Amino acid sequence: MTQSLQGKIALVAGATRGAGRAIAECLGEAGATVYVTGRSTREGSSEMNRRETIEETAERVEAKGGKAIAVKVDHTVEEEVAGLFRKIAEEQEGRLDILINDIWGGDPLTQWGVPFWQHDLHNGLRIQKQAVHTHMINSFYAAPLMTARKEGLIVEVTDGVGYHYRGNLYYSLAKISGVHLAEAMASDLKEHHVTAVAVTPGFLRSEAMLELFGVTEETWRDGAKQDVHFLQSETPYFVGRAIASLAADPDHFARTGQSLSSWGLSDVYGFTDIDGSKPHWGRYAETLGL
Repeated sequence: MTQSLQGKIALVAGATRGAGRAIAECLGEAGATVYVTGRSTREGSSEMNRRETIEETAERVEAKGGKAIAVKVDHTVEEEVAGLFRKIAEEQEGRLDILINDIWGGDPLTQWGVPFWQHDLHNGLRIQKQAVHTHMINSFYAAPLMTARKEGLIVEVTDGVGYHYRGNLYYSLAKISGVHLAEAMASDLKEHHVTAVAVTPGFLRSEAMLELFGVTEETWRDGAKQDVHFLQSETPYFVGRAIASLAADPDHFARTGQSLSSWGLSDVYGFTDIDGSKPHWGRYAETLGL
């Protein structure tokens, strides 16, 4: 990618792994200075108990040509979030160009195939705290930095385009909230010329998903033995390139309030996944009536 984001300041909240990590790398590759946040560090992991850390993400960003600053933040704690934005404002002279809200952590809390009244209520409410409240807190503190300069981009990373049911009430509520947050923030931010959108990947081939299917990125097609839809999956870099391309578009404000997708943005900007393919989950889902 070109250095189209040279001089831009970005925050990827929830950059430890998966889409967040890839988005941070792609923004860095395009020349941005990227703050990467999360709870897992080399000193200790979060309750997810995975090996990925924010320091590793920062190293990957710098390997791609960007500048990275790793900051341990629990985004459910407002005081920590406020401190993060003070740090950014002080270090970047009040500038923040891009906010990526990618905090999730709901996989171990979601019980699929269970009606909402039989689902663990505490876990269902925690999903909202982790994946919705955190995004709201981040945007609350980011907006003043952006409106002061009359420019900026807020991206809600979600699952699915629009408002359809996602198969589990608590999961669906969290993911649809991202779509509506983008629409509502866009309305409030319109007079300040700050963009807010929701962006979804397709069938995401994250580290956790590769492990679930018992495959690696080199052998990922073997996952089709368990689920044929896996052949339509995409790496996290596809949505990373989608968001980097959108951020680099000088006319991204024309899309404010929209619910976008990695495959749709690929149609617009022409980027590919890292293997040169152009997966299109939307077209595939239509053929299946999904």
